[in-house]
Amino acid sequence: MNETILDYLIKALVLFTAVPVHECAHAWVAEKMGDDTGRKQGRITLNPFVHLTLWGSLMMILVGFGWGKPVMVDSRNFKNPKKGMVLTSLAGPASNFIMAFLSMIVYKVLAFLSFAKDSSTLDMLATVFVYITLINISLAVFNFLPIPPLDGSKIFNAILPEKWYFTIMKYENFIFIALIILVYSGLLDAPLSFLQDKVIDVMLFLTGWVDKIMSLLIAGGVI
Repeated sequence: MNETILDYLIKALVLFTAVPVHECAHAWVAEKMGDDTGRKQGRITLNPFVHLTLWGSLMMILVGFGWGKPVMVDSRNFKNPKKGMVLTSLAGPASNFIMAFLSMIVYKVLAFLSFAKDSSTLDMLATVFVYITLINISLAVFNFLPIPPLDGSKIFNAILPEKWYFTIMKYENFIFIALIILVYSGLLDAPLSFLQDKVIDVMLFLTGWVDKIMSLLIAGGVI
């Protein structure tokens, strides 16, 4: 299969899985913290069509960075507004890190099986899960940027003085346009790549046990 087509197909797969999980996580944690706005709006679901937006989806397919329809949150319903907002904002990127971690485990298992059985099918499946892992890490890191309307900005704003927060929110639309320009210009590539590489190193370390188990199974002739 043409690599470009495969790349687009995998991005579409991630779009229809990672983004819904990301947005659903926001709504679910918000409800646990006391705000049921997301549930009332039907956002505690994995149905992708409830969460996707046209431009966010196109950006995901074209450049690998995208977004879903923001989950509405009313912080007045939180018992502890600042804590509730921080945890709700963290939930989205955290869900992507979890998906990346699980995908890396599957990738490693498939890669070892592919090597042991010399299977091109398993090798292709392993490649798919590499992409899924990397895109989920990219989404998580991207969303941690302290730039409105990304999740990182909500975490950052929760600790800002209120007057600063409202000043930033007044210019949110302009900041968002600037963010799109930065993404397309490639100016964010270097810092994002650096952060992504660090996360990958951590993921490789945390999944090192998979390497040991699969190596032992192959060496023992179990696989």
